[in-house]
Amino acid sequence: MGHPMPLPVRLMNLVGRGANTIGIQPIDLSLDKLLQTAMKNTGLTDFGEEDFRQPLALLLDSLEREADLSLLGRVIARGDLVRTLENRLGFVELFKQHPEIAEQPIERPIFVVGPPRSGTTIFHDLLVMDPDNRVPLTWETARPLPPPEAATYRTDPRIAQAQADLDQVDKLLPEFKKMHPMGAERAQECVTMTSHDFTSMIYFVQFFVPSYDRWVIESDMRSALKWHRRFLQILQWKAPGKRWALKSPQHLWHLQHIHREYPDALFVQTHRDPVKIVISTSNLAAHLQGMASDHADIGRVTRYYATALAQGYNNTVAYRKSGLLPESQVVDLYFRDFMSDQIGTVRRAYDHFGLSLSDSAAASMQAFLDDNPANKHGKHVYSLANTGMQEDELRALFTDYEAYFNVPREPL
Repeated sequence: MGHPMPLPVRLMNLVGRGANTIGIQPIDLSLDKLLQTAMKNTGLTDFGEEDFRQPLALLLDSLEREADLSLLGRVIARGDLVRTLENRLGFVELFKQHPEIAEQPIERPIFVVGPPRSGTTIFHDLLVMDPDNRVPLTWETARPLPPPEAATYRTDPRIAQAQADLDQVDKLLPEFKKMHPMGAERAQECVTMTSHDFTSMIYFVQFFVPSYDRWVIESDMRSALKWHRRFLQILQWKAPGKRWALKSPQHLWHLQHIHREYPDALFVQTHRDPVKIVISTSNLAAHLQGMASDHADIGRVTRYYATALAQGYNNTVAYRKSGLLPESQVVDLYFRDFMSDQIGTVRRAYDHFGLSLSDSAAASMQAFLDDNPANKHGKHVYSLANTGMQEDELRALFTDYEAYFNVPREPL
């Protein structure tokens, strides 16, 4: 799939396949083993409420049955899950020691809601440039404990650690930065926070786990959003900001649940030709899944993701039609407009919500755009032909969404 893995990784996966054929499973991904490892590593034993066990068990089952993991894939999955469990144990302990953290309000957070590849990442990156916005950065979501502090927010040693981790990904998947530029001090998504309840779409991007992902789509997110709020409270405790500016494609599927948890939230919904989105996102997911499996398959990913995305779109259409989300709390932005005038489009969102964009913040946003042109790391090339699906077959899934939001089509 795409770029071949470096030789040491290919050799490691070969050894893993050899071990499997004689019935040895070199990396244990059982629930009990993961829980025990996290407890042993931290010296803590309280994971908080039990809600996380069902989705974690479903995820592990999906990883074993569907993801076709290589040895590297098993190493990645285990490391990721153990670290998340360790964070969870640490969160529970911190709230026991400092119950006042849970008293902090989260007021009028901005949520950027839109599928991947629709301008959400660059829009979120621009929000970082306004000091009035508190945006979760990659380094602090990867290693949130001890809670970040305002005095060392730009010099924390975890920034360099997070950048080193990203540089490793870059070595293994050099093409990835063309699709989704990352950096320790760039904005991070809510999926990293809801993963602490193991109810997150981040896992499907990394591993082919459709059964688990379908469960996430159907979730009411109550437990996951409780952890989302706790995560924000920990990050803002010693490094506060005026308002949170957050983002995740997952919110398309759960717009009504986000609104239930944060009734005064402000929503920026981004729109782009959905067929373009499916092709591009499936290419990205298949590419990432290629790091964890020797059998990543873009056709399989596209078929699953197209149907899932249609469900997410239909959910937002239904909730927007319901009138339960006041017009004053939501603004629609279109990819085409955003690409032709990025700062003007950001300003339009601010104006809609009655927020002011200072000249200095607008200048910082422009400087960021000048430093990070769209194809800085090379162009992300993708095509419908690779997906094994036809345009009319895909279009048929998105007719309600395209019509309701009047989304312009793009040449494929």
